[in-house]
Amino acid sequence: MYDPLAKMSLLYVEDERNLAEQMRCLLQNRVRHFAHAADGEEGLRLFKEAHPDLVVTDITMPRLDGLTLSRKIHDRSPETPIVVLSAYSDKEKLLGAIDVGIVKYFIKPFDPEDLLETLHQLAHRLARGRNIRIHPRYRYNRLERILFRDLTPLSLSHRELDFLEALIDAPEHLLDTASIKALLWPQEEVTDDAVRVFLNRLRSKTGKELILNRSGKGYYLVLEP
Repeated sequence: MYDPLAKMSLLYVEDERNLAEQMRCLLQNRVRHFAHAADGEEGLRLFKEAHPDLVVTDITMPRLDGLTLSRKIHDRSPETPIVVLSAYSDKEKLLGAIDVGIVKYFIKPFDPEDLLETLHQLAHRLARGRNIRIHPRYRYNRLERILFRDLTPLSLSHRELDFLEALIDAPEHLLDTASIKALLWPQEEVTDDAVRVFLNRLRSKTGKELILNRSGKGYYLVLEP
């Protein structure tokens, strides 16, 4: 059964050692990568370094509390879901969590299975949001790194997928020949003909309507709204 949580990276920020170890046992085998930080400052550093998909954090911690950490994370990455754990149940803390965009708030002690269910729901939501429609016939899943044509997955190389993602992220979804060379062959001298051969081979796999050419400008995609 497809489980998008298994494709996610998760940052857990908690200063209680026993609870942190319990959560590690619960989560580390259910996600692609599990990282633990013992306080808010370490959590912020790990977030900046690793850019995890999901964040679970305690509120009351030394050096940097969980609400301040959440606010700093959302300033950098508003789309990152954050789940807060706390021993507090007063209205001020709850309103503080809502104010910084927390998606879920658990009061300690909580049922670990409830947390796990919430993470599964968030992972499904993230996976749906990473489906990018290109032209009416194509869909690219950034989480799985799979290009679909008419619901059929296409077999592409890592280099071809890197090129496709670079086009998706590029301004106007367009790259000129020089940019393609720097992206795909950063340590090599390649000719314009090599780029054309690469594009022709990719088009033979995907169909000519996926990657288009703009004369004198480069190659581009047409993304669906």
